[in-house]
Amino acid sequence: MLLEGKKALVTGGSQGIGAAISLELAREGADVCFTYRRHEAEARDYEARIRGMGRRALAVPCDIASFADAERVVQTAVRELGGLDILVNNAGMNWDAVSWKMTEEQWDRVIAVNLKGYFNFTRHVAPLLKEQKSGRIINITSINGLRGKFGQTNYSASKAGIIGFTKALAKELGAFQVTVNAVAPGLIETSMLRESESRDKIIEMAMAESALKRIGRPEDLAYLVAFLASERAAHITGEVIKVDGGQYI
Repeated sequence: MLLEGKKALVTGGSQGIGAAISLELAREGADVCFTYRRHEAEARDYEARIRGMGRRALAVPCDIASFADAERVVQTAVRELGGLDILVNNAGMNWDAVSWKMTEEQWDRVIAVNLKGYFNFTRHVAPLLKEQKSGRIINITSINGLRGKFGQTNYSASKAGIIGFTKALAKELGAFQVTVNAVAPGLIETSMLRESESRDKIIEMAMAESALKRIGRPEDLAYLVAFLASERAAHITGEVIKVDGGQYI
């Protein structure tokens, strides 16, 4: 197992990509604390599944846009797991509109969750990793942070911000043997996509762009995150790795 004895914190772990990441880290040997906001039943189910693997698991409610909430979660994870080695910043949202119709609330909330939320958790975890001179931070961004997307100026700006955040953080923490990388998915089959009224149109557009002519699964990201969290990726930092089936080449 790649992560035997490691302790991980994943934001937004009650469904979709975050749930797949939490499960994969546990399969590779890590104890996992993950956050959720609304989906408590799903969070408790994943918590039980991780414990069923013989790992410690902890599902904690949190608004990641809150600096105080992030501090509370990190303190809880350290106390209950006995430390932290891995932070996966994953929780995010979209609230789409063309720029000339977007409200201030739409802009502020997406930036607060998708970008400030990553800072909130990193601010409280980075000193721990720096002190122990080891650790991994993995930030989930998007190919739309690399290329932009119509109707998503707020989302694209937040995801592009994560890329700059990742690169700067990698420079700051590198001397302490803490690596920082970003994973940029294309379209992934999640409950958010399945519940979208525009699901068929979204998939059709992504398939037309994709070299592999399929959309991704949450597990496709989870496998890469587990690798980046392991010692096998000890000499990789400051990178943005696309997991998009060639959707954006």
